[in-house]
Amino acid sequence: MYIVIVGGGQVGAQTARELVAFGHEVTVVERDAETVRALNAELGEIAIIGDGTEVSIQEEAGVNRADLIVATTGRDEANLAVAQVAKQRFGTPRVIARINFPKNEEIFRVVGVDIAVSATTAIMSQIEQALPSTPLIHLLELHGSPFELVEVVIGEDAATVGQAVRDLHLPAESLLTLVVHADGRPEVPTGETQLTAGAAVLAVTLPEHEAELRRGLTGGA
Repeated sequence: MYIVIVGGGQVGAQTARELVAFGHEVTVVERDAETVRALNAELGEIAIIGDGTEVSIQEEAGVNRADLIVATTGRDEANLAVAQVAKQRFGTPRVIARINFPKNEEIFRVVGVDIAVSATTAIMSQIEQALPSTPLIHLLELHGSPFELVEVVIGEDAATVGQAVRDLHLPAESLLTLVVHADGRPEVPTGETQLTAGAAVLAVTLPEHEAELRRGLTGGA
């Protein structure tokens, strides 16, 4: 696979290292000449100097034949511009972009970014998982759809322990996709599936239905 990375900072450089180690063909576009020299000394002649938001630089990097472009700069406006040029000028089939401010995520999706990666969102997800008092965890926003994938953990004292899925009061347009019981046993839920203490329930729902879904699965307020 041929992959172009725009941004040779810590995130971009480490991504390049991992991809090269896996045998992928990689080009890194970076504005800082010293960073380019360091990357080339370490990984071979994979980095070029330039502004990855410019059409001419993307042409030089071979974005027209790239399977994937990854925008990893520390500026959302730059990553957005990289994605727009790659998609609209070169028709890149897949674009991944780093988001530094989660409030910009919707803008990235509107312009066609396939995967928007927010470090803040990832950190918050880990914090949520570390807090036993937080029963609903955001896992994924479904691209091109208003729906999201969430996880709800059934507490030991949840009112729904022992209840069958068919008896739960869940919001419309919400779908239970998987139940992972406390012993690690996965189960695709049916109406007969019973909720067990410590089980993690994966569900697809709308953001505005989160609270109702959590109440339906846990019996909480």
